[in-house]
Amino acid sequence: MTTATTVTSTPTTGAPKPTTMAAALNRALRDALTEDPAVHVLGEDVGTLGGVFRITDGLAAEFGDQRCLDTPLAEAGILGAAVGMAMYGLRPVVEMQFDAFAYPAFEQVVSHVAKMRNRTGGRLPLPLTIRIPYGGGIGGVEHHSDSSEIYYMATPGLHVVTPATVADAYGLLRAAIASDDPVVLMEPKRLYWSKADWSPENPEPVEPLGRAVVRRPGRSATLLTYGPSLPVCLEAAEAAVAEGWDLEVVDLRSLVPFDDETVAASVRRTGRAVVVHEAQGFAGPGGEIAARVTERCFHHLEAPVLRVTGFDIPFPPPMLERHHLPGVDRILDAVARLQWEAER
Repeated sequence: MTTATTVTSTPTTGAPKPTTMAAALNRALRDALTEDPAVHVLGEDVGTLGGVFRITDGLAAEFGDQRCLDTPLAEAGILGAAVGMAMYGLRPVVEMQFDAFAYPAFEQVVSHVAKMRNRTGGRLPLPLTIRIPYGGGIGGVEHHSDSSEIYYMATPGLHVVTPATVADAYGLLRAAIASDDPVVLMEPKRLYWSKADWSPENPEPVEPLGRAVVRRPGRSATLLTYGPSLPVCLEAAEAAVAEGWDLEVVDLRSLVPFDDETVAASVRRTGRAVVVHEAQGFAGPGGEIAARVTERCFHHLEAPVLRVTGFDIPFPPPMLERHHLPGVDRILDAVARLQWEAER
């Protein structure tokens, strides 16, 4: 099991200061617990330890072990309990310690979490947030580095969102907790210790659930990405300048619902698109995204929509993960295959 250092202390003034994504998530939970007594946090080691990544650091001491409670190592039981809590008016926030640890609870997600509102004819909402650390880049193996977002995307009845910035980590978690419907928040593990200037006392507004954001404008082609692959795509876009390509980078943020409007507007401007993510390529998120882009932008496309993804294998050992995860070179290789010859 991978451990992490204690969450950086949150600044005490309103001025922006270097803040980690982990600290922003911690602040979002603290603010939600403070403002709404219905909010409860539960999961393995979230109490005294403060979570394996220290996202819940200090919450049990501040709010008590009845509102930030440790659970047995029983993921299906954790989520089943949270379903009952939500049905009786609470707003539970579940931490699934690692991506693949959530699989034993998947029956609860599919059969109960996702279907409750529909099953009750809309009479019973389920304000439940499921936090799932996901993705590679931390030297973890198999059950500690999966990109499992496609399973939740393919389950009707769920919202699925993933932050790539410190501000979004705070904003999306607060929005998820405030939602009356279940939200799966996929948290990129390798970005937990990334920093940005941010003020916890005056957090800037973020786009709500369901909206994508253009992180870098460009004219030559669009990189469509999210979560842990966003910094890699921004680095690739800067490197592409030397090749004469001006790449636009769109941070999807919300995988369900999907922001077709922002994505289609970008691809129609550039005429070319590459989808980048860590999950596998076959039946992965990129297949759905490429299909939606093609349906809406066919007459604007100068080339087929390409994908740069993890390989179709179980997550490899740490010494091989840099080959498995999409990097700058693989992204630029894909951009180079976007039929530029037709313009020469």
